[in-house]
Amino acid sequence: MGRAWIGFVMLCFCFIPSSVRAGKAACHNPMFGSCYGVQHNCPAACPILCEVDCRLCKPFCACDKPGAVCQDPRFIGGDGIMFYFHGRKDKDFCLVSDPKLHINAHFIGKKSKKGRDFTWVQSIGILFGHHQFYLGARTVSKWQDSTENMLIQLNGEHIMLPNEEGKTWKSPETVLVIQRLADTNNVKVKVEGLFEIAARVVPITPEESRVHGYDVTEEDCFAHLELNFKFESISKMVDGVLGQTYRPDYRSLVKMTAPMPVMGGADKFASSHLFATDCAVSNFGKRKEEGEDGTPLRVECGSRYGGKGILCKR
Repeated sequence: MGRAWIGFVMLCFCFIPSSVRAGKAACHNPMFGSCYGVQHNCPAACPILCEVDCRLCKPFCACDKPGAVCQDPRFIGGDGIMFYFHGRKDKDFCLVSDPKLHINAHFIGKKSKKGRDFTWVQSIGILFGHHQFYLGARTVSKWQDSTENMLIQLNGEHIMLPNEEGKTWKSPETVLVIQRLADTNNVKVKVEGLFEIAARVVPITPEESRVHGYDVTEEDCFAHLELNFKFESISKMVDGVLGQTYRPDYRSLVKMTAPMPVMGGADKFASSHLFATDCAVSNFGKRKEEGEDGTPLRVECGSRYGGKGILCKR
């Protein structure tokens, strides 16, 4: 079996991302001549921000791909099943924990009249090897697309990436590479052989606030992250809110018939801080890095965009 990317919707196991623009998107890969440069209106489900599958020449919502973490946090697991995990505001939770990789998320939010917090992912802390990588959204009162509201750090040092689509930054001491997918607030982070993450900083819009009853004021638009994860190689012992959905033996316990299928278990995923590995399901640094058959877990998936599920072969 050739290399397979986990948690990434593909057709013919090939996906070519586009650049992203408000309300419209286009394929920017010249290999696809008939689609290259053609502007598409974003789908109704994501009217402001979308991407284009250059092979199909169709726009789609990035938040509908397996490995997505968006909105109030809405997850699409590695098994293709959609669920919500609300956590708690101003707390940290383990998203992925594997012997070579650990990812925590910091949740921001506010109280609601529904008896729970409205929450969003404000930042992520990634541990790999002896390195700590931070990516987060700054606190913003009035949102402007042209302003950079993303903060990036590696081992405590700020990373300054030119505000120009396509620009890249490579770490001199690691294999980490960051690329701008738009002039501001949209990047791809990759560590060869381990993970790739597309990250966008977005605000809560007045319309979203009105429809969902967030009651967001002009003092804080609750800028947060929308994330798409894919993992090149993870073990069969992977855990975490998102990570557990990639295990071969995982069976979702969320009630899919509910209007909002919610995953519980916040206590076992809770971490003491963004770079802590003390959640109850932590596997980071453990010696057992391979599955029972001696090979890392790899998954090949195929699906059509827009659905809630995905067919995967393990």
